[in-house]
Amino acid sequence: MKYMLLIYNNPSEEPKYGTPEFDSMMSDFFAANEKMKEDGVLVDGEGLQGIETATSLRVKSGKVETMDGPFAETREHLGGYYVLEVPDLDAALKYAALIPSAKFGTIEVRPLMDYSPAA
Repeated sequence: MKYMLLIYNNPSEEPKYGTPEFDSMMSDFFAANEKMKEDGVLVDGEGLQGIETATSLRVKSGKVETMDGPFAETREHLGGYYVLEVPDLDAALKYAALIPSAKFGTIEVRPLMDYSPAA
């Protein structure tokens, strides 16, 4: 089963770029990536650029509307994601706990829909 691990952080609580704490966090991310690769569960994953680069879109009454920034105003920002293929939720949670942002943010773990026809 595939799970998406969505990484949410409050930017004011994450380590500042250029500090030893930031370097340690990045080392922990690299270690988590390597563990997921070694275990053969990593399907995809990437960090996202800041919310100031976001554009939100919606269609209302047949008209496309776009807005700068994310749709919702929140303290925690979506900063990245992983897609894993693991046997079950317990396994997904085990890998989610490796993500260093879990120490100061939230990792949302959600199963992906499978639209392929049953064999």
